[in-house]
This record gives sequence, C-alpha cells and structure tokens, in this order.
Amino acid sequence: MRSLNLLGALLSLSLLIGTPASAAPSTSAEPADAAAVLEPGDALAQDDDSDESEDDGGGDEGDVLDDILSGEKREETSKEERESLLRGETGDNIGARQEDAIVLEDEERRKTLIKTLQRKNFLKLGRFEASPHLAFVANDPFLNRYIVGTGINYHLTEIFAIELTVDYSPDFGRADWKPLTKQLVDKNSVSPDISKMTFAGNASFLYSPIYGKVAIGRKIIAFDIYGAFGAGATVTNDDLDALQTDETDQRAVATATQTHPTTNIGGGARVSFTPNLAARIEGRSLVYIETINSTTLEMKNMFIVQGAFSIFFPSMRN
Repeated sequence: MRSLNLLGALLSLSLLIGTPASAAPSTSAEPADAAAVLEPGDALAQDDDSDESEDDGGGDEGDVLDDILSGEKREETSKEERESLLRGETGDNIGARQEDAIVLEDEERRKTLIKTLQRKNFLKLGRFEASPHLAFVANDPFLNRYIVGTGINYHLTEIFAIELTVDYSPDFGRADWKPLTKQLVDKNSVSPDISKMTFAGNASFLYSPIYGKVAIGRKIIAFDIYGAFGAGATVTNDDLDALQTDETDQRAVATATQTHPTTNIGGGARVSFTPNLAARIEGRSLVYIETINSTTLEMKNMFIVQGAFSIFFPSMRN
C-alpha cells in the first residue's frame, strides 16, 4: 500500500514538471490567433493603451523636453535673476555691481547739492538798515500830500526785522489843493472836511518769507518780498481856509491840530545791488479816527506809496 502511494506521487510530480514544456507552444499561439481575429477598432484601442503605458514610463523625460522647447525654463531663469537683483545679489552678468551703483548714486547726489545749494551773496542777519524815503498819499481826492522821511531797521534773522519810521509832510497851503477842491470851495462854496497829515511815527514788524536772485549779465541781484504791520501816531492839521472859517471859530480851532493813534499795514519789495546797498518800494495803509469840528468822528485811511534807498551796516560777514 505504501509502495502504491509512492508510485502515484512520483507520477503526479512528473506530470507537473512536464506540463509547461508541452503547454508553451499553445499559450504563445493563442495571442497570435487572438490578434488575427481582432477588429481594427480593437487594434487601435490596444495601441492607445500601449502608448499610455509607454508615456507612463517616460513621462518625466517628455516633460523636461517640452519645458526646454517651450522656453518655460528660460522664463524661470529670468525670474530668478530678477529676484536676485531685487535682493542686491547682482554680478557681472547683470551689469554694474551693487557697490558701483551706490558710488554712482552718491556722486550724483553730491552734484545735485552743488547745483542747488549755492552761496547766498546778500545777508541781513544782525545788520541795521537805514532807509531814507520819499512818498505820497495816493487815495486823497482833495489834497496832494508829499512825504519825506526815514526808517531804521534791525534784522533779527534773515526773514524777521523790526522798523522805526518818521515821516514829515510840509503844508503848502492852497498849493496842496487838487482841482476838485478848488472847484468846491471857490465856485460852489462847499466846505469839504479837509485835514492834512503833517507828522507820523510808526513801529513795525517786517516779515520777509520770499527771497530770490536775478542774473543780469554777469551781475546777480538779490531781492526779497516782505509784509509789514505795526502801530504809531499821526498828527493832522485842519485846513481852515478849505473849511471856510478862521481862528475866531473856537470850535474849529479846538480840533484843528490832532494826534491820532494809528495802525499801519502793508508790504513791499527790496532789491539789493551790492552787499551794502539796496532799493525798496512799498505801500502802507495808515488808519486812524479823526474828530471834525469837535462834534463828528470820522475814520481816515491814508494809503501811502513810497520809494526808499537803503544802506546796510555793518559790512556783511563772510
């Protein structure tokens, strides 16, 4: 019984070993027969599957090739170079190095400073300015009033100064009358209320925020524009002849000469020809309240236009 079992096992083993060798031709023939009977569409589908399997195996190489041919790699390189440039990591392939650019920038800045920050050829700081002037009252419809005076300034800074002025206007009687006044008094017997400014003194504060220079040929002329405001006193005399009265009228005589607290506001321009000499033109408005015939108060506003010649001292410091 044991010998029969052993013999059966040997036979089974021999069959298992011999089967692949005998079956190999049939298995290899089956695909050929199957391929022969496949429809054209099935064959194309088989090709697609095979192409997909080939792409799966070599997809990475295809992507690299596509990147090279399409230029995507070059765009990435340009982007990296741009980012490196923004970080300051430049080299010879970009152009100038970072330190060269800094040197150039500093040099251009120095050149700009040399061009814009020029030496000021006229200084007022800590200097006195004497300004004799001639002026006239521009808004009086009845009288011609001419003024001679002088002013003295001290410049606290280049833009701030304090000024004291004294003015005198001579009384020429009927020679001061304008044609309108002669007509009213002589032909119409009308008495305009006329008073003449004879003296004035003011203390003012000057502010010069605008400064500039003008080149005339090879000569550089400096100028500044200023505003002025202050207070003082004005002395006036009534013209009794124009009022058609005389010294016997006590009421008229009582207010014939008056001193009025005065405010002044105005501005002007100063042109400097040398470090010590300049010319000025300005306008001032003097406002005060006047009593007429001891009974009536009237506000007066004299607008004065004047031209001055200025002398600065001491000499300008270098």
